[in-house]
Amino acid sequence: ALAATKADSAKENLNAVHEKIDQLKRELSGTQKAQEDATDQLKKSEKQISDTNRSLYEISVQQKKNYTKLQELKAQSDTVESQVDLQRKMLGQQIYQQYLHGDPGYLQMIIQSENPSVVARNIQYYSYVAKARAKNIYQMQGNLKKIEAYSLETASKLKEIASLKQKEEIKRAELESQKKDRAKLIASLSSKINQQRNEIQKLMRDEKRLTDLVDRLARLPSTPIPSKREEKSSTKTPVLSNESIPTETFSGQKFESLRGKLSLPVKGDVINRFGSPREDTGLSWKGLFIKSNEGNEVKSIATGRVVFADWLRGFGNLIIVDHGEGYMSLYGNNQSTLKKTGEIVRGGDVIALVGNTGGNESNGLYFELRKLSKPFDPLAWTAIK
Repeated sequence: ALAATKADSAKENLNAVHEKIDQLKRELSGTQKAQEDATDQLKKSEKQISDTNRSLYEISVQQKKNYTKLQELKAQSDTVESQVDLQRKMLGQQIYQQYLHGDPGYLQMIIQSENPSVVARNIQYYSYVAKARAKNIYQMQGNLKKIEAYSLETASKLKEIASLKQKEEIKRAELESQKKDRAKLIASLSSKINQQRNEIQKLMRDEKRLTDLVDRLARLPSTPIPSKREEKSSTKTPVLSNESIPTETFSGQKFESLRGKLSLPVKGDVINRFGSPREDTGLSWKGLFIKSNEGNEVKSIATGRVVFADWLRGFGNLIIVDHGEGYMSLYGNNQSTLKKTGEIVRGGDVIALVGNTGGNESNGLYFELRKLSKPFDPLAWTAIK
């Protein structure tokens, strides 16, 4: 009788647990649906961040061009000013020499001279002096106009740089706001789902214990045989640090010939390798995850054509480059993509900036190599050891 009472009590507890689990599953289902809806918001948010970062990158490039142009204008202006100084000195010497010799005047010297040959020589001399002086004055006037033009262009470039700096400040403020909104969105969804999942797992463990108890009480007492759980290996793959990035060295060569010569697309630490189990699902990694600083440049590993440059669920801002003969390289989780579909890229070209899009928590690059759509180990094709 006592055993029956215990069994009834256990069944009641079990039913209550079942109801709680069903309720939590319904809530989790609703939250997951909300997460799917929020994925669209995340896509929109991350594309806005991508566009803002692209604008900042383009502003940075334009600023560098303007500063380079300013240096060129300064050098040109200095050269012309030196020429003007020299021309001023020459003109001053001509006037000074004329003053020292007490120039009696062009017409007076012609009239006073009785020798026709002297008259002809004087006419030729004064003609030469006048032409040289006029040429000097004309060149000096031209150079002064150049200096004025350089000054106007310099002022224009400085004004443009100031405008770009103002735009940059506005864009950075927008970027910070967008990042905060994205972080709040991910945090709220992830926190609620993780909490519900943990609670369900706990209740399911409780359910198993109660089920075992009901079974034991319904039969004669017996010692349960504990199930042996397979333990996961705690051995971790050593972190591989990469400092080498792609260059134009192998541009134009067939991709097949680059095995063992390639560089990884970005500097950083390879924390997840091809074939190793993922912590979240236990499935194998199909590529590499290279942990890197936000905003670092991502470079194409070899020559090819961009066949995809857009946001993709799970991969964030993704770029795929077709290298021909069935070979493709994939670059995911980017903060911003800098190339468009259809563009030709060379090895070493900057194609994206490091980020954590696609719902990723860590900044870094997800990188894959594929042959005829089948992934293979990128490290086997790189010079990194």
